[in-house]
Amino acid sequence: MAGVNTAPSAPTTRAADRDSFGPSTVREEMILEVKDLRTYFTTRWGTVKAVDGLSFELHKGETLGIVGESGSGKSVTSLSVMRLIPSPPGHIVGGQVILDGVDLLQLSESEM
Repeated sequence: MAGVNTAPSAPTTRAADRDSFGPSTVREEMILEVKDLRTYFTTRWGTVKAVDGLSFELHKGETLGIVGESGSGKSVTSLSVMRLIPSPPGHIVGGQVILDGVDLLQLSESEM
């Protein structure tokens, strides 16, 4: 068909005011997506739900900071995303950690 552009389109961008300094261009490409992450520890007193249902997204060009009180799950979240939770006593019991389209929680230890 004459006049139809069949070239692949560039990644879409969106203007967003993410930092209150005015619109900036942020790529839609998702680098990391964490969905309903749950990491529990078994103790002699029962189960400790260190991370329970955490979800967030990180797009190309963005920076993510995790803040909270002592014992709020910051380190466990980071270790869970990297699959470095010591087992036992800890276990990632649910959720997804998707890095560049691959769910890291579904990979074998050697694939990691």
